[in-house]
Amino acid sequence: MKIYKYGDNVDTDVIIPARYLNAPDEKSLASHCMEDIDTSFAATVEAGDIVLGGSNFGCGSSREHAPLAIKACGVKCVIAKSFARIFYRNAINIGFPILECPEAVDGIGPGDSVSVDFQSGVIVNESTGLKFQAAPFPAFVNGIIEHGGLLKSLKERGVAR
Repeated sequence: MKIYKYGDNVDTDVIIPARYLNAPDEKSLASHCMEDIDTSFAATVEAGDIVLGGSNFGCGSSREHAPLAIKACGVKCVIAKSFARIFYRNAINIGFPILECPEAVDGIGPGDSVSVDFQSGVIVNESTGLKFQAAPFPAFVNGIIEHGGLLKSLKERGVAR
């Protein structure tokens, strides 16, 4: 597992540049994820890796493409000091786990091994033994994430077709 750490105000145009919004599928989006801020990201990211962000992660436009591109890369979650409101909601809508925890962002660095318990919000830096507490999602939001997104969750509950 690798840690990718970025600063404040990482906007949606950096996460997935607008020139790729017509990509035919999620894998195409993933192949261009973060390329304007980290040219090696798409080539080196692996399933289970974690992205750390500063304040206002995901600011910018309201497109779902940004969290979708990160999720399609296989990233386990994004932990940030804070998220732009629309990115936060879009991540939940597509079933992608994110956690706000400034202390974890400050206490985790590249090369560290990290475990995350989404139910409790506990983040552990396995390399240093430090534990951090993020606010866990309520059960209904965890259900949305576990089902892979809002629409899939509604279909599972028989509310949508």
